[in-house]
Amino acid sequence: MIKIENQLFLLLALLMASVVALSNYLVQFPIRYFNLENLLTYGAFSYPIAFLITDLSNRRYGRKIAKKIVYLGFALGVFLTFYFSTNYSEMISIRIAIGSGTAFLVAQLIDVHIFDRLRKKTWFIAPLTSSLVGSIIDTFLFFSISFYGTEMNWITLSFGDLSVKIFVTLIALVPFRLLLSHIREISEVDNKISVQ
Repeated sequence: MIKIENQLFLLLALLMASVVALSNYLVQFPIRYFNLENLLTYGAFSYPIAFLITDLSNRRYGRKIAKKIVYLGFALGVFLTFYFSTNYSEMISIRIAIGSGTAFLVAQLIDVHIFDRLRKKTWFIAPLTSSLVGSIIDTFLFFSISFYGTEMNWITLSFGDLSVKIFVTLIALVPFRLLLSHIREISEVDNKISVQ
């Protein structure tokens, strides 16, 4: 029987991989409503969830295990992206996959480090600060690697993308706070099972 702790670890890693793969697919589609096609893609709405997953992992397990979840999510997410979302006949598609993987890994590892440094502050300081810094780094790395030198207006898109990520980061504080108590319950159940 798989321990509850291991189930949570696997769930977080699979959620991370799913968010990465979904975001890499959705970033290819600009939002065509309200004249936002040059400003925003659908990937901006899904990607900040990766920071929520990283921060919950860090809060529950600490920095070392959070990094493992990032690496596992990265490996699975990049595999899914290359398998399902990459058109190897188009260079832009390959650049998106490379840009996404690079930006994700750098931003998530920085998020883990910042969160760990701030973990003892008021509950919202660590997830808010680490997610904001991570989102800024991720956005500009991703868009510059993926679209620099192309006809796409990547600078404008990156600012639109970042604006949505900041908005979603602020909203994600609500589930972060709610899920904190659930993670503590899992920890208490797991500790009782370990003692018996």
